[in-house]
Amino acid sequence: RFNRTLLEEWAYAQPYRSETERRAAFPHWLHTYNHHRGHTALNGKPPASRVPNLTGQYN
Repeated sequence: RFNRTLLEEWAYAQPYRSETERRAAFPHWLHTYNHHRGHTALNGKPPASRVPNLTGQYN
């Protein structure tokens, strides 16, 4: 499922002028996917919501 989403929402979601431009857009897309985009399997929550101590603020 991740691969299909990757193709639909990043790789071919918009026209890029070059492969370099497409690759530059990837980190932002991946952050959005993991931290802000709701996932059906997680009841609409992003994957980062399931990771304990993601910010490293607790020892």
